[in-house]
Amino acid sequence: MHIASLRHVAAALIGAAVCVAPAPLRPAFAEFAGAAARQNAERRVFTDHEILDGFFKIAFGAEYHLAGRVDRIRKYDWPVRVSVEGVNRADRKAQLAKVVADIARRVRHLDIAMADSADAANVTVRLVRDRNLDRTIAGLYGARRAREIHTSLDPQCLSGFRKNEAFEIEHSDVILTVDNGDFVFLDCAYEELLQSLGPINDTNSVPWTMFNDDVQMGFFDIYDQYILNILYDPRIKAGMTVQETKAVLPQVMIDVRAWVAKVNNLPLE
Repeated sequence: MHIASLRHVAAALIGAAVCVAPAPLRPAFAEFAGAAARQNAERRVFTDHEILDGFFKIAFGAEYHLAGRVDRIRKYDWPVRVSVEGVNRADRKAQLAKVVADIARRVRHLDIAMADSADAANVTVRLVRDRNLDRTIAGLYGARRAREIHTSLDPQCLSGFRKNEAFEIEHSDVILTVDNGDFVFLDCAYEELLQSLGPINDTNSVPWTMFNDDVQMGFFDIYDQYILNILYDPRIKAGMTVQETKAVLPQVMIDVRAWVAKVNNLPLE
């Protein structure tokens, strides 16, 4: 569920993931039962190997490629500000603001918040009706790319980012549908916002991550908190290769484990 503007195709990296709508559920999130039930049942303890295996699979590469495969760290290196446009749904805007606040609370070194204005934002979230999703994708990425995305992915939501030559993300676009139910909206909002921050590669080989097309969460799960906290640790730099990243991970993992344990009231192993 990620895409980059066709205006910047030379510098763009696109990944897209299908957010499949599950059977209708009643309200989830803290307010909604579907995600709350999943959160109560989620796995909460992982080995270093399990965490790092997922990190390398998700943080490097991309599911859908626009400018070729690049195995480098991609991330924002400055504050992230999120604006909302499109369908005027106060309930969806409020839910999105809670998602952004939740991400900010759980990722230690990520400065993310809602923007005061569209001009101040570097993440643009477009709220659309499901019937207008394909048209919106075509408007952003062109008709040919939109057909490719629809044929290969048939997404319910989408995101992408534009990076510079240093692999720093400069701008992200997120498209969310507002009329597929609360659970689907929250599931897509978490996955697309998080992927727009850099971990763009979906994988079916990691069963604990929301970046798996067969997994629906509706909340910011503990496993993915590890992934995002590793990515946004100051020692993990945009542009790093796999080997460069491995060299700093031992100390990073100690600090990330302590932080994730703190914000989730987990015992520190």
